Amino acid sequence: MGQIKKKDIRALTREQLRDFFVSNGDKAFRGNQVYEWLWQKSAHSFEGMTNLSRETREMLQKNFVINHIKVDQMQRSADGTIKNAVRLHDDLIVESVLIPTQTRTTACVSSQVGCSLDCKFCATARLKRMRNLNPDEIYDQVVAIDNESRLYFDRPLSNIVFMGMGEPLMNYNNVLKAIDKITSPDGLGMSPKRITVSTSGVPKMIRKMADDGVKFKLAVSLHSAIEQTRTSIMPFNATFTLVDLRESLQYWYQKTKSRITYEYVVWEGINDTQKDIDALIRFCRFAPAKINIIEYNPIDDGEFQQASNTAIEKYQRSLEANNITVTVRRSRGKDIDAACGQLANKS
Repeated sequence: MGQIKKKDIRALTREQLRDFFVSNGDKAFRGNQVYEWLWQKSAHSFEGMTNLSRETREMLQKNFVINHIKVDQMQRSADGTIKNAVRLHDDLIVESVLIPTQTRTTACVSSQVGCSLDCKFCATARLKRMRNLNPDEIYDQVVAIDNESRLYFDRPLSNIVFMGMGEPLMNYNNVLKAIDKITSPDGLGMSPKRITVSTSGVPKMIRKMADDGVKFKLAVSLHSAIEQTRTSIMPFNATFTLVDLRESLQYWYQKTKSRITYEYVVWEGINDTQKDIDALIRFCRFAPAKINIIEYNPIDDGEFQQASNTAIEKYQRSLEANNITVTVRRSRGKDIDAACGQLANKS
């Protein structure tokens, strides 16, 4: 007979853990103790659960496994950015990034191994989507970066962005479960207002988020408000059109009253004209929005080139003249391929 496959213990709720102990002739509160070890204390093994008897730890070892991530390689950029190559229990790798500034440290976390979408300018999109990350694997990335923030910058993690590998809304249930743990007093106790989920724009799931009453912030990788242009750089836009996206974002704002952030890269010869600027201004009018113009980070083949400073300044002036908040963000961690669009498991 083959060995019994052990269950991933972090897939169990607190109530299921309590029930497990009761059904094995123990007290229900043992489930609370184990739950605290798993989530608040991020235990990597049952052996480390020191307030449990040896018999209890052996029983857990016999029935369960803790599929904890391992930081396989850590790289530090000249600007202080840290990139982690994270090994999962099945030996697949994802990357996550710690971005420090004077006032905050932000974790950029992954939600999929590879990506479900096909943005031409993104290195991650060239990787086949192999699987979704489980809630605990997302949570572990945050814990690892929080530990690094405390170690290297002497302060806890302050913000989280789902802008790493993968499309978070294509792994919706697991992302929400991870955020629930991150924001719960039983987990990391972070405010949902410090979390931003960045999507390339999946209208059906944006509506679902609004209906689910989520409290975190929403960012959309827009890059063009002209249908044909956006489809040429983000081919999935042929399915999830700008019209559908706009309607879903209107719905989001009506339900949440939460301002939308648009992530926007300006490329030479692609979206650097006045026509592109005017289309973006029109797209921003249906709901309060702010624009983050992001510096482009090349991914080797030269198809996409960063637009000139003149073109970016023109965007900035035009948006501000129309009372649209705009920030130009310089990339961090370029020297270790840790910047936006560069995560591709080169390590």
